[in-house]
Amino acid sequence: MLISRFRDLGISCIGLMTLIEFFTGFSSLDALVTGLHYAIGSVALLLLSALSNAIVVLGNDSKEQCSHKPKLDPRPHSVSIVEFGAVGDGKTLNTGAFQNAIFYLNSFADKGGAQLYVPPGKWLTGSFNLTSHLTLFLEKDAIILGSQNPDHWGVTDPLPSYGRGIDVPGSRYRSLINGYNLSDVVITGNDGTIDGQGSYWWDSFLTHTLNHSRPNLVEIVESVGVVVSNLTFLNAPAYTIHPVYCSHVLVQNISAYSPPSSPYTIGIVPDSSDHMCIENCNISMGYDAITLKSGWDEHGIKYNRPTTCVHIKQVNLQASTGSAVAFGSEMSGGISHVLAEHLDIKNSFTGIVFRTAPGRGGYIKNIEVSSVEMENIHTAFIASGQYESHPDEEYDPSALPILEQITINNVVGVNITVAGSFTGIENTPFEFTLSEISL
Repeated sequence: MLISRFRDLGISCIGLMTLIEFFTGFSSLDALVTGLHYAIGSVALLLLSALSNAIVVLGNDSKEQCSHKPKLDPRPHSVSIVEFGAVGDGKTLNTGAFQNAIFYLNSFADKGGAQLYVPPGKWLTGSFNLTSHLTLFLEKDAIILGSQNPDHWGVTDPLPSYGRGIDVPGSRYRSLINGYNLSDVVITGNDGTIDGQGSYWWDSFLTHTLNHSRPNLVEIVESVGVVVSNLTFLNAPAYTIHPVYCSHVLVQNISAYSPPSSPYTIGIVPDSSDHMCIENCNISMGYDAITLKSGWDEHGIKYNRPTTCVHIKQVNLQASTGSAVAFGSEMSGGISHVLAEHLDIKNSFTGIVFRTAPGRGGYIKNIEVSSVEMENIHTAFIASGQYESHPDEEYDPSALPILEQITINNVVGVNITVAGSFTGIENTPFEFTLSEISL
């Protein structure tokens, strides 16, 4: 009887005992069926008690990203931002001081690099660019404040894998802290703070008065050897930390917070980047805590740079209106070989989500999510092929995404409203393996 009821819902069930174990938190079979909201599409939900060989290999590959962290040697040269006329009163605009200091420190790039020291104080600034072989160090009680005047941020072109800004067509505001085509860049400190003061941008987004898409707090582009650590990030206008087209990125021991009401704010966004480790972080965002992306529709397909070899571990996550860990929906360059483990997810709308749509193309594959604790979550797992936002009318609706070799195992949840919602796409089955789940 139970098997026939699941077949009526379009679910392929393998291993009835595993299925029952998965939903041990439900009081009846009717409640169990209600707990899964499967909608139209070809979704193949594989409930197996053992992982596939491919996933085992993935785990070994992905774990290497957090096992081989770079050694951070002291820079042979160091200057204080005060030496370049900066004033830490929270009112004086210090953009020129940051720009001049970094221009000066660039002369030490071939001499072992240099450090820009930010002492205690409130250092108001607009956008500025980093340079290679540089450490930006924020002392305890040092706060870099983003100006709330949009003229202090500047405007830049859309990313080529997106073709436009995320919020509105056309250009986008530059991030507060930027890096382009760099190597060996470190943003760290003794628990200093970078505060984007994002309320101006959130209000502009909600009132549809943005001239360009919102800026991010930190964005590093086309760079190799990036470390972000030991800092607190507050109130990002949009994304908090956005490595895009980067290789060998380490984000560790950071806290990131934007209030629950902040629209579509996201913590860490690996975007068309590879060999990345995210560990020992506390992230609480208005939308998603961590989102993996790789380009939008035909622009991402053409750019063809995946996000791959990513290890996420030992993180505390909260996502008020989005998901603690999200894949997509902009995933047209592909997302693969991701291991997310030892996740503590609380007070979030969704625990783990996979987002895509016809027109995306690309793939999400070789993904393992393991050792997860959830508490106070509306929906534990979502896979949806119905995220129908597109950058323009030039996308190809026949470009169908592939979701396969995705494993979720060893998950325990308390106070979960809905166990799972899976909505597929006709003619492109989604393949999932779930095991050792108790909700």
